[in-house]
Amino acid sequence: MSKTRHIQKRMSQRAIRENLLSLVAEFGVERGDKIVLNRKGTESVLQQLEAMKKSLLEVHKKGGLVVVEAGNRLVTTYQLNSYQH
Repeated sequence: MSKTRHIQKRMSQRAIRENLLSLVAEFGVERGDKIVLNRKGTESVLQQLEAMKKSLLEVHKKGGLVVVEAGNRLVTTYQLNSYQH
């Protein structure tokens, strides 16, 4: 999305970087013509990230996972390091 000169100036004045705008756009809540990411929303996202990190570490510990699907059905799963190419 393109930015106006106004927002570019305000970002500079308020030390708000582009990556922070991306976070608000992705995780914020729409309220009319605004998108808001408040402390409570930020805490919720951080908790979700911690849970995701824990799960990813579990997948990593197993050497990776494979899920086989056919059509719209999950058929089987196994640890990646248990499969020989």
